[in-house]
Amino acid sequence: MPSRSELANAIRALSMDAVQQAKSGHPGAPMGMADIAEVLWNDYLRHNPANPNWADRDRFVLSNGHGSMLLYSLLHLTGYDLPIEELKNFRQLHSKTPGHPEYGYAPGVETTTGPLGQGVTNAVGMAVAEKVLAAQFNQEGHDIVDHYTYTFLGDGCLMEGISHEACSLAGTLGLGKLICFYDDNGISIDGEVEGWFTDDTPKRFEAYGWQVISNVDGHDSNAIIEAIEAARADTSRPTIICCKTVIGKGSPNKQGKEECHGAPLGADEVALVRETIGWDHGPFFVPSDVYGGWSAKEKGAALEAEWNERFDAYAEAHPDLAVEYARRLAGDLPETFEADANAYIAKLQEEGAVVASRKASQNCLNTFGPLLPELLGGSADLAGSNLTLWSGSKGVTADDASGNYLFYGVREFGMTAIMNGIALHGGFVPYGATFLMFMEYARNAVRMAALMKQRSILVYTHDSIGLGEDGPTHQPVEQMTALRATPNLHIWRPCDTVESAVSWKEALEYIDGPSALIFSRQGLAHQQRTEQQVADIARGGYVLSDCEGDPDAILIATGSEVQLAIDAKTELEQSGRKVRVVSMPSTTVFDQQDVLYRESVLPSDVLARVAVEAGHRDFWYKYVGIDGRIVGMDSFGESAPAKDLMEHFGFTVTNVVAAVEDCLDV
Repeated sequence: MPSRSELANAIRALSMDAVQQAKSGHPGAPMGMADIAEVLWNDYLRHNPANPNWADRDRFVLSNGHGSMLLYSLLHLTGYDLPIEELKNFRQLHSKTPGHPEYGYAPGVETTTGPLGQGVTNAVGMAVAEKVLAAQFNQEGHDIVDHYTYTFLGDGCLMEGISHEACSLAGTLGLGKLICFYDDNGISIDGEVEGWFTDDTPKRFEAYGWQVISNVDGHDSNAIIEAIEAARADTSRPTIICCKTVIGKGSPNKQGKEECHGAPLGADEVALVRETIGWDHGPFFVPSDVYGGWSAKEKGAALEAEWNERFDAYAEAHPDLAVEYARRLAGDLPETFEADANAYIAKLQEEGAVVASRKASQNCLNTFGPLLPELLGGSADLAGSNLTLWSGSKGVTADDASGNYLFYGVREFGMTAIMNGIALHGGFVPYGATFLMFMEYARNAVRMAALMKQRSILVYTHDSIGLGEDGPTHQPVEQMTALRATPNLHIWRPCDTVESAVSWKEALEYIDGPSALIFSRQGLAHQQRTEQQVADIARGGYVLSDCEGDPDAILIATGSEVQLAIDAKTELEQSGRKVRVVSMPSTTVFDQQDVLYRESVLPSDVLARVAVEAGHRDFWYKYVGIDGRIVGMDSFGESAPAKDLMEHFGFTVTNVVAAVEDCLDV
């Protein structure tokens, strides 16, 4: 049986070889953390390489994702479907081993990491999901949800502010099955971190309410084992194990220096590493006994088989819960949901209530919430404004995690990345809310949700200058344009209760990415529709109000400006103009429709087009053309009552009518 150092050296060798062959990459972190990884993966991590999606596996997150060859080496060595050819193809087009771990490329990669701080925050989300799922499903004598979340992180992750947001909340929630390994090597890209990072990290985490295990020799297997045992013994608090390591361990001339952080070691140094660590093998060669020492196939199969037996016993004792657990882990909505949701939408169309769309959103939650136990909501300290609490909401706490609502506090970025972790874990559909303006704090986590195609629902209220007196600091202008430019992200800005309900339904059913639901503070008028028009809302854009024959002009509007377009149409018709009004609650979904449908809504031979939206105007040229007109924003807002602001910035019937007439006069 190979020694622990031989097993760890396999990681070092594969990592430096892959980076050298790619002529780019980060060998330092994999070489420095190899000893920690060897102990964790061989002695503690419960996983099955033959089934990377086993529900009760431990989750492993490499938050310092630039060290991706550490993860790829581990997956390859332990027996995942990641052959040596993929390691040789590191950082090349269409390989399963991109420069940073990308979710969905290689089996066993639990999340996309690289933007520092977000990996550990995803891990917090996974630990939240484990704790809540366990509280909801485990029964006396039947612990079917019982796994750990482990994460590696470095100085860069701890310097990023999001790590404070996430780790602070993790301590408050008592995430006792979250164990973090801090790679304290004192080096970042610019050199020795003592020039810009002198935090007392142990005291910082003690203040969060974590168990802190300090000054662990990250190259001493016995010390690492002792630390992990202590971490697992405390189930009431998350643990951070602060490991002193040498970056690039084994490189005689570059270890401990920034030179090995983000560049190949060079052929001469690679040869010296082989000599230094006693690795007498060529590039990408691993001896069979080392593979045997690493293989987790047999152990993993036994672990999953044992869990399957326990789940069978659970299913016999609690058949309804077992069926529900399987449904939720599969990500399927209840069979009756679509019919129930459609009945609710039809009822709203009949009732015709006039309310703010943020209130319409809360009404949807009160209706859909009892149907969907997988909903796990929250708000960044704005629940009373976002209206994300519904009648069945119950807060998740350290002592009672059986609830369905997370009070995230003022942590927009952390909230969004935690939601990504919850979605990745499975068993929940997370939603979280803030003002649309403060999406900016969370922007990169929104992008990561879209990049990973995760179903999470981003609730953004106070969607325009219509929020009024809080002024331009709180009034979004350019945010919808940024969101609409994001691949895989569906954006909905509904105009009334009916469109709000359709938006929620579509977001819940969309499984290939996140959805942003954008709601107003002010009351919105109800729009009359036929049954077909109601059905067409789900297509993103539809003809809300038409004219006899071919239109002279088309008005396109969203959200609170739809009624303004309807009013402008009424006035234009009095002067003999034939006008069509198109409501476009989701431009992203509309763009995915077939060309015949899009042409039926926006016929290409009608060139007189005017878009009306209280957001940045430039986005709308794709629909109105260069000769069209846009009633929108090209400046920041002001502080005043909403009615005064709308008039000041030109969101009036008179101005919309003038824009149409100007367009027709060309």
